[in-house]
Amino acid sequence: MWSAQDVAREQVRRQAHGLDMAAVTEKVAEAATRERETAEQLRRGGSLSKFETDLERLAAIWEAKHVEWQRVRDLMAQAGWGAYEPERDTQGSTWARERTERRDGALAAKAAFEARRREEADELRAELWLSAASSRLIRAAADRAGLMPA
Repeated sequence: MWSAQDVAREQVRRQAHGLDMAAVTEKVAEAATRERETAEQLRRGGSLSKFETDLERLAAIWEAKHVEWQRVRDLMAQAGWGAYEPERDTQGSTWARERTERRDGALAAKAAFEARRREEADELRAELWLSAASSRLIRAAADRAGLMPA
């Protein structure tokens, strides 16, 4: 459900809270190193560990993290912030709000789908092919019971 950019933006926003410019600059360098390592590993066709199965996704996430850490560093330098405060980052706050709205929409859609499935499971459906005389009797009985046979 989440793109590599969504994952990176959320993690950077959480991890950067309260960091000063030197720490953010270190994070940019670390993300660049990880981006290079995963891209190289991907080119070689291997995996980083026996547990890592989606190396392409990991490489995309590190690339997105590198871009996001650079954006945070540049924002701090431009605004003259001593430390990163997510609440003051208007673009990051907009992205976070959009992620929250998408998540809430997906959760609501899933809940609605599950409710429909539960309702469908409670329905009783029977299909009978009867003669016209039998059919009339069943329709009359169903009508008296308040049911509607199809």
